[in-house]
Amino acid sequence: MDIQNFYRGTEFYAQDHLGAHATPGGVVFRTFAPAADGIVVLLDDGPHEMHRAQDGNFWEAEVLGAKVGDHYEYRIYHGGGYVDHADPYAFASELRPSHRSIVWDLSYEWGDAAWVKGRVRRNLQLDGPLNIYEMHVGSWRKRSGDEPSDDPADWYTYEELAEPLVEYLTKTGYNYVEFMPLSEYPFDGSWGYQPTGFFSPTSRYGTPQQLMHLVDALHQAGIGCILDVVPVHFATDAWGLANYDGTPLFEYPNEAVGVSEWGSHNFMYSRGESCSFMQSSVNFWLGCYHFDAVRMDAISRIIYWQGDESRGVNNQNVEFMKRLNSGVKSLNPGTFTIAEDSTDFEGTTRPVEQGGLGFDYKWDMGWMHDTLSYFQLDPYFRSGNYHKLSFSMMYFGNERYLLPLSHDEVVHGKATIAQKMWGEGDLKFPQARSLYCYMMVHPGKKLNFMGSEVAQLREWDERREQDWFMRKFPKHDAFYRFCTDLNHLYLDHPALWQEDYAEHGFAWLDVASTERCTYAIERRSAVADTGAGAPAGEKDEGAGSQPAAGERIVAVLNLSGATQEDYEVEVPGATRAEVLLDSDWDVYAGTTPRGAEAVALDAGTHVLTCTLPPFATVILSVA
Repeated sequence: MDIQNFYRGTEFYAQDHLGAHATPGGVVFRTFAPAADGIVVLLDDGPHEMHRAQDGNFWEAEVLGAKVGDHYEYRIYHGGGYVDHADPYAFASELRPSHRSIVWDLSYEWGDAAWVKGRVRRNLQLDGPLNIYEMHVGSWRKRSGDEPSDDPADWYTYEELAEPLVEYLTKTGYNYVEFMPLSEYPFDGSWGYQPTGFFSPTSRYGTPQQLMHLVDALHQAGIGCILDVVPVHFATDAWGLANYDGTPLFEYPNEAVGVSEWGSHNFMYSRGESCSFMQSSVNFWLGCYHFDAVRMDAISRIIYWQGDESRGVNNQNVEFMKRLNSGVKSLNPGTFTIAEDSTDFEGTTRPVEQGGLGFDYKWDMGWMHDTLSYFQLDPYFRSGNYHKLSFSMMYFGNERYLLPLSHDEVVHGKATIAQKMWGEGDLKFPQARSLYCYMMVHPGKKLNFMGSEVAQLREWDERREQDWFMRKFPKHDAFYRFCTDLNHLYLDHPALWQEDYAEHGFAWLDVASTERCTYAIERRSAVADTGAGAPAGEKDEGAGSQPAAGERIVAVLNLSGATQEDYEVEVPGATRAEVLLDSDWDVYAGTTPRGAEAVALDAGTHVLTCTLPPFATVILSVA
């Protein structure tokens, strides 16, 4: 580690120097604590005094006989007292409620070389399918099933989840998985969004190598891995980062800007040391654990002081974010970054060299709010709110948007996605099917939270596993079949993803039928399928280099509660049409037998005529 880079906030490998590292005769411990009066490292065999090193702001001790697997913490003296702290740069930690750090060897023999090699082309062109399954590792499956439990014995390990998760994602049609935060954290109910161990995967689900095994298995199956990281703030626990050397070292000294709305401490990125800490952390997850991307939480709180636009832009934070994005992607070719940002700050996904923040994608929170608001409306009022579903395309070209229906939308009394639909009982299912059809044909990459694919009716609870038993009920099993078919349709058809961010990749064919609440959308690809969804190692890296005839997909949606007889829409130049999916098929618990769709295309006039049942969507291939 270059100390001057560390102070300047340009270091990306601070963990290689700081923390605990095995030596031939023991372990060397190093920490940055300039205001400390003294530090001892507490091991099971007793305290070992540390001494000032380098410029005097660092502390170091080599403990002979110490070894990998030893548990330790730092007793940091300041102002006549002391506090015991976990190591900010520790690679492993004890299971909560304990908090001591563990000396760890991160050696692992990876088998995902083909995937890592291929992701440079796959991700950097932004022209591939991205269908993300967001999940909470501890509640996807639990040994206690649907019984609430916070007993560690009920969690499966990272390694135990690998095989069933690979099988499920492959079958269901997701080509990326996003894990909610896995950096060590003390409180289960924070879901990982108030972390303490920024280099330590939570020990709730096993060891660092078991997490590596999970990522490795997913990669070998052709599934990408995204990690949710929290660069804004950290937990206030006294043994964590708070007042680490007896003073606010990582956080602001002023509570007016230093304490977040959640009561946590905001990182102070006007300090180069804090920048180097977080840059090293994000780089560590991408490099050491082979994650393909990070989704960064609550970016509005970094851009604006306390996330409040009226208080102005935090310029030092903005510069930090630019440096973080450009740095980690340069050091880890083919990786990408995603911003969760609900503001209209310009340039979030613009390259840093063009003045932007440098993210590759930004969550489209406006699309999410408008879409869910529309589908909650009584159909009688939908005509008056018709353009809630078209408004997103008015600003879509401003950023590279990702469409999220995340965990945030299925907690805190908001109801699940299926439960949000207007009406009672069976009326919710056809509307939910059309919502997901609309999502898949709308430009932008996709993210859905676990449980949505079975039309889960209970809000998510981290103490209980996903409601797998719902598939015992025919309508929920049919909904899973629908989601699986829709996901694979998305992955298999380049028109639905290849030109997401190009103007010619999307067109409204009908966005004026306000009374009927019908819409018609066309998506186009520029070239033939390049095999972006192929398993790792099976794709021809030279495929798709020659232009070919573009694919055309048309979706017709009836979001009214009435059957729309003889609905007509012109599809310019089209002479034939083939139904790819009808959300009202009887196999999805609808009313239309497969093959009996009332759809016809006049080759002379290029007019598509169809009869659409209530809340139904038909997706067609046209040529």
